[in-house]
Amino acid sequence: MEILQVAAGDGRITAAELDERLDTALSARTAGDPARLTAGLPSEGMPPQAKDLVRIDQRFGDLSRTGRWVRRRMEIRLMCCEAKLDFTDALTTHNTLHIDVGLRIGGNLILVTRPGIVVDNDGLERSGGEIKIRPASDADTSPVLRVLLAGQSRGGDITARPPATEAVGAAASHTWSARPLSGAPGQPGSGRPASP
Repeated sequence: MEILQVAAGDGRITAAELDERLDTALSARTAGDPARLTAGLPSEGMPPQAKDLVRIDQRFGDLSRTGRWVRRRMEIRLMCCEAKLDFTDALTTHNTLHIDVGLRIGGNLILVTRPGIVVDNDGLERSGGEIKIRPASDADTSPVLRVLLAGQSRGGDITARPPATEAVGAAASHTWSARPLSGAPGQPGSGRPASP
């Protein structure tokens, strides 16, 4: 059924064809019936099938995953490196992605999200490092993917944030100014008033 939904989303079949094929799929009596429903679809533009488990074990250096990628479950082990998983163009054919992390000192995980992607870190044990989960800006969008983080962080940081263009705009809305505190009271740049 996912193949039919993707085909309709890509415009390879009409909404009426989708309804008809889904009705037929739901009433299928043999294993061969659903295969006949997708036989006439062109394979171009079809999403790759999701792998059940992808393992990343990285020490030193950085890695990045962008574009149209599909995963169901990941195991990520990082030490002295950074891994960036960019979900802005990722295909979400499943509603849940389980990520089991093992982060050691300097092993940082960055998740670049978009509206509809929710990151849940309730299953994560942390004995070091920071966890910063910032939702994508559109709170009215219903979730299309829930990323469940579990495992351990022993000195690595985890950041979930919108793409940099949104992050820059959000950061620009908070302007901070600082004055140096050097010099004698009352002097320019001292930041301290003169004594009465």
